Amino acid sequence: MATTVIEEKLESLRRCLARIRLKRPDSAEALKADLDSQDIISVNLTRAVQLCVDIAAHLLTATDQPPPDTMGDSFDRMVSAGLISQALAGRMKAAVGFRNIAVHSYRQIDWDIVHAIVNNHLEDFEAFASQVLVSSNSKNNS
Repeated sequence: MATTVIEEKLESLRRCLARIRLKRPDSAEALKADLDSQDIISVNLTRAVQLCVDIAAHLLTATDQPPPDTMGDSFDRMVSAGLISQALAGRMKAAVGFRNIAVHSYRQIDWDIVHAIVNNHLEDFEAFASQVLVSSNSKNNS
């Protein structure tokens, strides 16, 4: 497995999360009023989700799992391969749902939900990174 690729993507994920934390307003109302924060946060959340999907695809190539049919299915396949927990897969699939809304229906974004995500769910991305590192290290040591 090319751990350098995973490490680079994890570093990009770390940067996205740091940027979100730097720009997240204190309230949903402040987020609704700040178009620049909306852009920065939505772009970096979208990137974070995409990076996790890319990492999943990369890791799944080294398993006997069939290719995922959807972005969300990537996380189910990771569970089947023993790479992440079922609970985390569910949270990551919800993140894919946000990404799809952000990419395809920008005007439909509920900024109250985005505010809740950036204040309560960035740890899901960190948990994903942590579980990926543990899985990668255990596979490399086998």
